[in-house]
Amino acid sequence: MAPDSNKRQRPNILVTGTPGTGKTTTCSALVEATQLRHINIGDLVREKNLHDGWDDNLQCHIINEDLVCDELEDVMEQGGNIVDYHGCDFFPERWFDLVVVLQTDNSVLYDRLSKRGYEGSKLSNNIECEIFQVLLEEAKESYREDIVKALKSDNIDDITRNVATITDWIRSWPQTS
Repeated sequence: MAPDSNKRQRPNILVTGTPGTGKTTTCSALVEATQLRHINIGDLVREKNLHDGWDDNLQCHIINEDLVCDELEDVMEQGGNIVDYHGCDFFPERWFDLVVVLQTDNSVLYDRLSKRGYEGSKLSNNIECEIFQVLLEEAKESYREDIVKALKSDNIDDITRNVATITDWIRSWPQTS
């Protein structure tokens, strides 16, 4: 359990992984199954302007990690959140009871990202991230290893199995008052 989790009635979960691994699809299904709150960091950054501008090379906003953490502090303290983001090393460790790293076969990932319009360095950087398991290593360095779980996410069967696994974990999560 995260150090502050005994104050919460429901757990906080981080779902992370390289873009295209199925984070948002998995989180959406988890919300349906568990009634937890889905927080998509990319959407939050855009909606609340929690960024420092646009990176033309990577074609994305440059998020301001301090602003994101300030925005989320109260809601994370309450618990019951599923946070969806492709990075994890800037969130406070105390926020999460489970960190799920979704992983996808490189050829599957290449096809998914190509369909999204990724090309050039944006495409190759993300494929390399997956090949070298950058997100898994980042999660293991940022959180207690016993709460970090790597799950395969190549197809709808994997996603269905992952949602069932995480839902079972949520149901068995210790609740204290």
